[in-house]
Amino acid sequence: MGLAVLCAGLLVALVLLHLGWRRRYRELRQIHEQTVQRWARSHTEFVQEAQTRLTAVLNTLAEGILLLDEHHRVLLANPAFRSLFQPPAAPEGQPLLAALRWHELDELSRALSPEQPALTRELAWSGPPERWLRVSAAALFDAAGKRLHTILVFSDLTRLKQLERVRQEFVANVSHELRTPLSHIKGYVETLLTGAASDPALQQRCLQTIARNANRLELLIEDLLTLAELESGQVALQPRPISLPDFVGKILQDFQPRASARQIQLESQVPPLRVRADPLRLEQVLANLLDNAIKYGRQGGHVWVRARTSSDEWVEVAVADDGPGLPPEACERVFERFYRVDKARSREQGGTGLGLAIVKHIVQRHGGRVWVESQPGRGATFYFTLPSAPEPAVAVTESPAVAAAPSAASKVAGNGGLSGGDTRE
Repeated sequence: MGLAVLCAGLLVALVLLHLGWRRRYRELRQIHEQTVQRWARSHTEFVQEAQTRLTAVLNTLAEGILLLDEHHRVLLANPAFRSLFQPPAAPEGQPLLAALRWHELDELSRALSPEQPALTRELAWSGPPERWLRVSAAALFDAAGKRLHTILVFSDLTRLKQLERVRQEFVANVSHELRTPLSHIKGYVETLLTGAASDPALQQRCLQTIARNANRLELLIEDLLTLAELESGQVALQPRPISLPDFVGKILQDFQPRASARQIQLESQVPPLRVRADPLRLEQVLANLLDNAIKYGRQGGHVWVRARTSSDEWVEVAVADDGPGLPPEACERVFERFYRVDKARSREQGGTGLGLAIVKHIVQRHGGRVWVESQPGRGATFYFTLPSAPEPAVAVTESPAVAAAPSAASKVAGNGGLSGGDTRE
Protein backbone atom coordinates (compact mmCIF):
# COMPACT_ATOMS: atom_id res chain seq x y z
CA MET A 1 0.00 0.00 0.00
CA GLY A 2 2.73 2.43 0.88
CA LEU A 3 4.66 1.58 -2.26
CA ALA A 4 1.61 2.29 -4.39
CA VAL A 5 1.17 5.69 -2.78
CA LEU A 6 4.83 6.47 -3.36
CA CYS A 7 4.63 5.50 -6.99
CA ALA A 8 1.50 7.56 -7.45
CA GLY A 9 3.21 10.54 -5.88
CA LEU A 10 6.24 10.15 -8.13
CA LEU A 11 3.99 9.91 -11.14
CA VAL A 12 2.15 13.07 -10.17
CA ALA A 13 5.47 14.82 -9.62
CA LEU A 14 6.76 13.74 -13.01
CA VAL A 15 3.57 14.89 -14.68
CA LEU A 16 3.77 18.27 -12.97
CA LEU A 17 7.45 18.58 -13.84
CA HIS A 18 6.70 17.74 -17.44
CA LEU A 19 3.90 20.25 -17.56
CA GLY A 20 6.19 22.91 -16.02
CA TRP A 21 8.91 22.30 -18.58
CA ARG A 22 6.41 22.44 -21.40
CA ARG A 23 5.09 25.75 -20.10
CA ARG A 24 8.65 27.01 -19.69
CA TYR A 25 9.50 25.81 -23.17
CA ARG A 26 6.50 27.65 -24.62
CA GLU A 27 7.52 30.79 -22.76
CA LEU A 28 11.09 30.51 -24.02
CA ARG A 29 9.87 29.87 -27.53
CA GLN A 30 7.58 32.89 -27.36
CA ILE A 31 10.45 35.01 -26.07
CA HIS A 32 12.65 33.72 -28.90
CA GLU A 33 9.98 34.40 -31.51
CA GLN A 34 9.37 37.88 -30.14
CA THR A 35 13.11 38.56 -30.15
CA VAL A 36 13.42 37.35 -33.74
CA GLN A 37 10.42 39.47 -34.76
CA ARG A 38 11.82 42.54 -33.02
CA TRP A 39 15.19 41.95 -34.67
CA ALA A 40 13.56 41.48 -38.05
CA ARG A 41 11.51 44.65 -37.62
CA SER A 42 14.58 46.52 -36.43
CA HIS A 43 16.66 45.19 -39.29
CA THR A 44 13.93 46.04 -41.81
CA GLU A 45 13.59 49.54 -40.38
CA PHE A 46 17.37 49.92 -40.46
CA VAL A 47 17.53 48.81 -44.08
CA GLN A 48 14.60 51.05 -45.01
CA GLU A 49 16.16 54.00 -43.20
CA ALA A 50 19.49 53.34 -44.90
CA GLN A 51 17.76 53.14 -48.28
CA THR A 52 15.88 56.37 -47.56
CA ARG A 53 19.10 58.13 -46.62
CA LEU A 54 20.90 56.76 -49.68
CA THR A 55 18.04 57.84 -51.93
CA ALA A 56 18.03 61.30 -50.37
CA VAL A 57 21.78 61.64 -50.89
CA LEU A 58 21.59 60.43 -54.49
CA ASN A 59 18.66 62.75 -55.21
CA THR A 60 20.46 65.82 -53.88
CA LEU A 61 23.83 65.19 -55.53
CA ALA A 62 24.72 67.57 -58.34
CA GLU A 63 26.73 64.79 -59.97
CA GLY A 64 25.03 62.18 -62.09
CA ILE A 65 25.27 58.64 -60.68
CA LEU A 66 24.90 55.40 -62.61
CA LEU A 67 25.19 51.96 -60.97
CA LEU A 68 25.77 48.90 -63.17
CA ASP A 69 25.55 45.19 -62.42
CA GLU A 70 28.09 42.53 -63.41
CA HIS A 71 26.57 42.37 -66.92
CA HIS A 72 26.85 46.13 -67.51
CA ARG A 73 23.13 46.65 -67.08
CA VAL A 74 21.87 49.77 -65.34
CA LEU A 75 20.67 49.15 -61.81
CA LEU A 76 20.20 52.73 -60.65
CA ALA A 77 20.26 56.25 -62.10
CA ASN A 78 19.81 59.35 -59.94
CA PRO A 79 17.85 62.50 -60.95
CA ALA A 80 21.04 64.44 -61.77
CA PHE A 81 21.93 61.78 -64.34
CA ARG A 82 18.50 62.10 -65.94
CA SER A 83 18.82 65.88 -65.98
CA LEU A 84 22.25 65.72 -67.62
CA PHE A 85 21.39 63.25 -70.37
CA GLN A 86 17.59 63.43 -70.61
CA PRO A 87 17.22 59.79 -71.72
CA PRO A 88 14.06 59.09 -73.73
CA ALA A 89 13.25 56.07 -71.51
CA ALA A 90 14.12 54.87 -68.03
CA PRO A 91 17.67 53.47 -68.22
CA GLU A 92 17.17 50.88 -65.47
CA GLY A 93 17.49 47.35 -66.80
CA GLN A 94 19.13 48.41 -70.05
CA PRO A 95 22.74 47.71 -71.04
CA LEU A 96 24.89 50.81 -70.67
CA LEU A 97 25.47 51.15 -74.41
CA ALA A 98 21.74 50.86 -75.13
CA ALA A 99 20.86 53.41 -72.44
CA LEU A 100 23.22 56.15 -73.70
CA ARG A 101 24.63 55.16 -77.11
CA TRP A 102 27.98 56.50 -75.93
CA HIS A 103 30.82 54.25 -77.06
CA GLU A 104 33.56 56.20 -75.26
CA LEU A 105 31.75 55.75 -71.95
CA ASP A 106 31.19 52.04 -72.55
CA GLU A 107 34.88 51.60 -73.38
CA LEU A 108 35.89 53.47 -70.23
CA SER A 109 33.69 51.27 -68.06
CA ARG A 110 34.92 48.04 -69.64
CA ALA A 111 38.56 49.13 -69.28
CA LEU A 112 38.32 48.72 -65.49
CA SER A 113 40.13 45.70 -64.07
CA PRO A 114 41.25 44.33 -60.69
CA GLU A 115 44.64 45.90 -61.41
CA GLN A 116 43.04 49.26 -62.31
CA PRO A 117 39.64 49.43 -60.58
CA ALA A 118 39.18 53.22 -61.01
CA LEU A 119 39.60 55.60 -63.96
CA THR A 120 38.73 59.26 -64.65
CA ARG A 121 38.34 60.85 -68.08
CA GLU A 122 37.02 64.09 -69.57
CA LEU A 123 34.57 63.18 -72.32
CA ALA A 124 32.47 65.21 -74.76
CA TRP A 125 28.79 64.25 -74.91
CA SER A 126 27.35 65.11 -78.33
CA GLY A 127 23.90 65.53 -76.84
CA PRO A 128 21.41 66.86 -77.10
CA PRO A 129 22.33 68.93 -75.21
CA GLU A 130 26.07 69.03 -75.89
CA ARG A 131 28.17 68.83 -72.73
CA TRP A 132 31.68 68.35 -71.43
CA LEU A 133 31.78 65.85 -68.56
CA ARG A 134 34.33 64.48 -66.14
CA VAL A 135 33.50 60.79 -65.75
CA SER A 136 34.86 58.87 -62.76
CA ALA A 137 34.42 55.10 -63.08
CA ALA A 138 35.06 52.53 -60.32
CA ALA A 139 34.38 48.79 -60.19
CA LEU A 140 34.07 46.27 -57.34
CA PHE A 141 35.63 42.85 -57.91
CA ASP A 142 35.45 39.66 -55.82
CA ALA A 143 38.46 37.60 -54.73
CA ALA A 144 38.42 35.68 -58.00
CA GLY A 145 38.57 38.90 -60.04
CA LYS A 146 34.94 38.76 -61.17
CA ARG A 147 33.27 42.14 -61.53
CA LEU A 148 30.33 42.63 -59.18
CA HIS A 149 29.25 46.24 -59.66
CA THR A 150 30.38 49.40 -61.46
CA ILE A 151 29.62 52.97 -60.46
CA LEU A 152 29.93 55.92 -62.85
CA VAL A 153 29.97 59.51 -61.56
CA PHE A 154 29.36 62.37 -64.02
CA SER A 155 30.47 65.95 -63.23
CA ASP A 156 29.31 68.65 -65.66
CA LEU A 157 32.29 70.70 -66.90
CA THR A 158 30.38 72.55 -69.61
CA ARG A 159 30.25 75.88 -67.77
CA LEU A 160 33.93 75.64 -66.81
CA LYS A 161 34.86 74.88 -70.42
CA GLN A 162 32.81 77.85 -71.60
CA LEU A 163 34.49 80.13 -69.05
CA GLU A 164 37.89 78.83 -70.10
CA ARG A 165 37.08 79.54 -73.73
CA VAL A 166 35.88 83.05 -72.82
CA ARG A 167 39.09 83.60 -70.84
CA GLN A 168 41.23 82.46 -73.76
CA GLU A 169 39.30 84.66 -76.18
CA PHE A 170 39.58 87.58 -73.76
CA VAL A 171 43.36 87.15 -73.44
CA ALA A 172 43.68 86.87 -77.22
CA ASN A 173 41.57 90.00 -77.75
CA VAL A 174 43.44 92.01 -75.12
CA SER A 175 46.76 90.94 -76.62
CA HIS A 176 45.61 92.03 -80.05
CA GLU A 177 44.18 95.33 -78.84
CA LEU A 178 47.40 96.14 -76.98
CA ARG A 179 49.64 95.02 -79.82
CA THR A 180 47.99 97.22 -82.45
CA PRO A 181 48.69 100.66 -80.89
CA LEU A 182 52.07 99.49 -79.61
CA SER A 183 53.04 98.46 -83.14
CA HIS A 184 52.02 101.90 -84.43
CA ILE A 185 53.97 103.65 -81.69
CA LYS A 186 57.03 101.50 -82.30
CA GLY A 187 56.87 102.05 -86.06
CA TYR A 188 56.67 105.83 -85.82
CA VAL A 189 59.37 105.97 -83.15
CA GLU A 190 61.65 104.06 -85.53
CA THR A 191 60.73 106.53 -88.28
CA LEU A 192 61.74 109.42 -86.04
CA LEU A 193 64.99 107.70 -85.09
CA THR A 194 65.92 107.04 -88.72
CA GLY A 195 65.81 110.65 -89.84
CA ALA A 196 62.28 112.00 -89.69
CA ALA A 197 63.39 114.48 -87.03
CA SER A 198 64.86 116.60 -89.82
CA ASP A 199 61.48 116.84 -91.60
CA PRO A 200 59.17 119.04 -89.45
CA ALA A 201 55.97 117.97 -91.26
CA LEU A 202 56.76 114.26 -91.00
CA GLN A 203 57.89 114.71 -87.42
CA GLN A 204 54.57 116.36 -86.52
CA ARG A 205 52.61 113.57 -88.20
CA CYS A 206 54.62 110.90 -86.36
CA LEU A 207 54.17 112.58 -82.98
CA GLN A 208 50.43 113.00 -83.51
CA THR A 209 50.09 109.32 -84.37
CA ILE A 210 52.14 108.32 -81.33
CA ALA A 211 50.01 110.52 -79.08
CA ARG A 212 46.77 109.14 -80.52
CA ASN A 213 47.84 105.53 -80.00
CA ALA A 214 49.14 106.30 -76.50
CA ASN A 215 45.70 107.71 -75.66
CA ARG A 216 44.11 104.56 -77.05
CA LEU A 217 46.34 102.42 -74.84
CA GLU A 218 45.48 104.51 -71.80
CA LEU A 219 41.75 104.20 -72.44
CA LEU A 220 42.01 100.46 -73.03
CA ILE A 221 43.83 99.95 -69.74
CA GLU A 222 41.33 102.15 -67.89
CA ASP A 223 38.39 100.22 -69.37
CA LEU A 224 40.02 96.88 -68.56
CA LEU A 225 40.52 97.93 -64.94
CA THR A 226 36.95 99.24 -64.69
CA LEU A 227 35.52 96.05 -66.17
CA ALA A 228 37.64 93.87 -63.88
CA GLU A 229 36.43 95.79 -60.82
CA LEU A 230 32.79 95.56 -61.90
CA GLU A 231 32.96 91.84 -62.69
CA SER A 232 34.69 91.05 -59.40
CA GLY A 233 32.08 92.94 -57.39
CA GLN A 234 34.76 95.08 -55.76
CA VAL A 235 33.14 98.34 -56.86
CA ALA A 236 31.14 99.83 -53.99
CA LEU A 237 28.27 101.82 -55.47
CA GLN A 238 27.23 105.06 -53.78
CA PRO A 239 23.65 105.51 -54.99
CA ARG A 240 21.72 108.67 -54.26
CA PRO A 241 18.65 110.43 -55.72
CA ILE A 242 19.41 112.12 -59.06
CA SER A 243 17.29 114.56 -61.05
CA LEU A 244 17.42 112.91 -64.46
CA PRO A 245 16.70 115.97 -66.71
CA ASP A 246 19.48 118.04 -65.10
CA PHE A 247 21.90 115.13 -65.15
CA VAL A 248 21.28 114.33 -68.82
CA GLY A 249 21.43 118.01 -69.79
CA LYS A 250 24.91 118.40 -68.31
CA ILE A 251 26.23 115.36 -70.16
CA LEU A 252 24.70 116.53 -73.45
CA GLN A 253 26.58 119.82 -73.02
CA ASP A 254 29.85 117.88 -72.75
CA PHE A 255 29.08 116.02 -75.98
CA GLN A 256 27.83 119.02 -77.94
CA PRO A 257 31.22 119.75 -79.63
CA ARG A 258 31.50 116.13 -80.79
CA ALA A 259 27.96 116.16 -82.11
CA SER A 260 28.43 119.53 -83.86
CA ALA A 261 31.50 118.18 -85.65
CA ARG A 262 29.23 115.63 -87.37
CA GLN A 263 26.25 118.02 -87.67
CA ILE A 264 24.28 115.81 -85.28
CA GLN A 265 21.54 117.39 -83.19
CA LEU A 266 21.33 116.22 -79.58
CA GLU A 267 17.86 116.24 -78.05
CA SER A 268 16.74 115.56 -74.50
CA GLN A 269 13.20 114.27 -74.10
CA VAL A 270 13.48 113.52 -70.40
CA PRO A 271 10.51 114.44 -68.17
CA PRO A 272 11.04 115.45 -64.52
CA LEU A 273 11.94 112.01 -63.20
CA ARG A 274 14.32 110.99 -60.45
CA VAL A 275 16.42 107.86 -60.20
CA ARG A 276 18.52 106.35 -57.46
CA ALA A 277 22.00 105.65 -58.82
CA ASP A 278 25.70 106.18 -58.36
CA PRO A 279 26.35 109.49 -60.21
CA LEU A 280 29.81 108.50 -61.45
CA ARG A 281 28.62 105.14 -62.78
CA LEU A 282 25.46 106.59 -64.34
CA GLU A 283 27.64 109.13 -66.10
CA GLN A 284 29.78 106.31 -67.50
CA VAL A 285 26.66 104.58 -68.82
CA LEU A 286 25.28 107.66 -70.57
CA ALA A 287 28.71 108.73 -71.83
CA ASN A 288 29.38 105.36 -73.48
CA LEU A 289 25.90 105.20 -75.04
CA LEU A 290 26.07 108.79 -76.33
CA ASP A 291 29.57 108.21 -77.66
CA ASN A 292 28.28 105.19 -79.59
CA ALA A 293 25.26 107.07 -80.91
CA ILE A 294 27.33 110.02 -82.16
CA LYS A 295 30.07 107.80 -83.55
CA TYR A 296 27.76 105.50 -85.53
CA GLY A 297 24.76 107.76 -86.07
CA ARG A 298 23.96 109.37 -89.39
CA GLN A 299 25.95 112.51 -90.15
CA GLY A 300 23.55 115.42 -90.00
CA GLY A 301 21.07 113.28 -88.08
CA HIS A 302 19.70 113.21 -84.56
CA VAL A 303 20.49 111.56 -81.23
CA TRP A 304 17.75 111.43 -78.61
CA VAL A 305 17.81 110.74 -74.88
CA ARG A 306 14.39 109.73 -73.59
CA ALA A 307 13.04 108.50 -70.27
CA ARG A 308 9.76 107.25 -68.89
CA THR A 309 8.41 105.52 -65.81
CA SER A 310 8.12 101.81 -66.58
CA SER A 311 6.60 100.98 -63.18
CA ASP A 312 6.27 102.44 -59.70
CA GLU A 313 9.80 101.31 -58.88
CA TRP A 314 11.70 101.66 -62.17
CA VAL A 315 12.61 104.34 -64.70
CA GLU A 316 13.45 103.37 -68.28
CA VAL A 317 16.07 105.47 -70.10
CA ALA A 318 16.73 105.24 -73.85
CA VAL A 319 19.51 106.59 -76.08
CA ALA A 320 18.50 106.47 -79.76
CA ASP A 321 20.09 107.41 -83.08
CA ASP A 322 19.00 107.36 -86.73
CA GLY A 323 22.10 105.62 -88.05
CA PRO A 324 22.49 102.37 -90.02
CA GLY A 325 21.23 100.21 -87.17
CA LEU A 326 22.24 96.69 -86.18
CA PRO A 327 21.51 93.24 -87.64
CA PRO A 328 19.46 90.91 -85.39
CA GLU A 329 22.40 88.68 -84.50
CA ALA A 330 24.39 91.70 -83.29
CA CYS A 331 21.62 92.78 -80.91
CA GLU A 332 22.14 89.57 -78.94
CA ARG A 333 25.93 89.93 -78.66
CA VAL A 334 26.61 93.65 -78.69
CA PHE A 335 27.18 93.78 -74.90
CA GLU A 336 29.93 91.13 -75.01
CA ARG A 337 33.51 92.17 -74.38
CA PHE A 338 35.35 93.07 -77.60
CA TYR A 339 32.39 92.15 -79.79
CA ARG A 340 32.29 94.23 -82.96
CA VAL A 341 29.87 94.12 -85.86
CA ASP A 342 32.38 95.74 -88.21
CA LYS A 343 35.87 95.28 -86.76
CA ALA A 344 37.62 97.41 -89.35
CA ARG A 345 35.28 100.37 -88.89
CA SER A 346 35.32 100.06 -85.10
CA ARG A 347 39.11 100.17 -84.92
CA GLU A 348 39.10 103.09 -87.35
CA GLN A 349 36.83 104.91 -84.88
CA GLY A 350 39.44 104.20 -82.18
CA GLY A 351 37.49 102.53 -79.37
CA THR A 352 38.40 99.70 -77.01
CA GLY A 353 35.45 97.35 -77.50
CA LEU A 354 34.62 97.34 -73.79
CA GLY A 355 32.22 100.26 -73.39
CA LEU A 356 28.95 98.38 -73.76
CA ALA A 357 30.20 95.55 -71.53
CA ILE A 358 30.89 98.20 -68.88
CA VAL A 359 27.39 99.64 -69.41
CA LYS A 360 25.84 96.21 -68.89
CA HIS A 361 27.72 95.53 -65.65
CA ILE A 362 26.99 98.98 -64.18
CA VAL A 363 23.26 98.71 -64.90
CA GLN A 364 23.10 95.18 -63.52
CA ARG A 365 24.93 96.27 -60.36
CA HIS A 366 22.08 98.77 -59.85
CA GLY A 367 19.59 95.91 -60.20
CA GLY A 368 18.42 97.05 -63.63
CA ARG A 369 18.62 95.54 -67.08
CA VAL A 370 19.95 96.74 -70.43
CA TRP A 371 19.05 95.83 -74.00
CA VAL A 372 19.04 97.17 -77.56
CA GLU A 373 16.35 97.33 -80.23
CA SER A 374 17.33 97.94 -83.82
CA GLN A 375 16.60 97.22 -87.46
CA PRO A 376 19.13 97.62 -90.27
CA GLY A 377 18.80 101.08 -91.79
CA ARG A 378 16.47 102.38 -89.05
CA GLY A 379 18.85 103.32 -86.25
CA ALA A 380 19.38 101.72 -82.86
CA THR A 381 17.92 102.40 -79.43
CA PHE A 382 19.74 101.31 -76.28
CA TYR A 383 17.55 100.95 -73.19
CA PHE A 384 18.40 100.57 -69.53
CA THR A 385 16.40 100.68 -66.30
CA LEU A 386 17.25 102.18 -62.91
CA PRO A 387 15.42 102.29 -59.58
CA SER A 388 13.20 105.35 -59.26
CA ALA A 389 13.67 107.80 -56.39
CA PRO A 390 10.90 109.70 -54.57
CA GLU A 391 10.50 113.41 -55.07
CA PRO A 392 12.36 115.42 -52.39
CA ALA A 393 10.64 117.81 -50.03
CA VAL A 394 12.90 120.55 -51.41
CA ALA A 395 14.03 120.47 -55.01
CA VAL A 396 17.68 119.49 -55.35
CA THR A 397 19.66 119.66 -58.57
CA GLU A 398 22.03 116.76 -59.18
CA SER A 399 24.90 117.06 -61.61
CA PRO A 400 27.16 114.41 -63.03
CA ALA A 401 30.03 113.35 -60.78
CA VAL A 402 31.59 116.54 -59.52
CA ALA A 403 35.21 116.67 -58.44
CA ALA A 404 38.45 118.28 -59.35
CA ALA A 405 39.12 115.41 -61.79
CA PRO A 406 37.46 115.52 -65.24
CA SER A 407 34.08 113.81 -65.47
CA ALA A 408 33.66 110.57 -67.39
CA ALA A 409 31.52 112.33 -69.99
CA SER A 410 34.02 115.12 -70.56
CA LYS A 411 36.87 112.61 -70.86
CA VAL A 412 34.98 110.54 -73.43
CA ALA A 413 33.67 113.58 -75.30
CA GLY A 414 37.07 115.22 -75.30
CA ASN A 415 39.01 112.26 -76.64
CA GLY A 416 37.62 112.33 -80.12
CA GLY A 417 35.77 109.06 -79.69
CA LEU A 418 38.53 107.07 -77.96
CA SER A 419 36.06 105.40 -75.64
CA GLY A 420 35.06 101.88 -74.88
CA GLY A 421 31.72 102.10 -76.66
CA ASP A 422 32.81 100.97 -80.09
CA THR A 423 31.00 97.74 -80.72
CA ARG A 424 28.53 99.12 -83.23
CA GLU A 425 28.62 98.68 -86.96
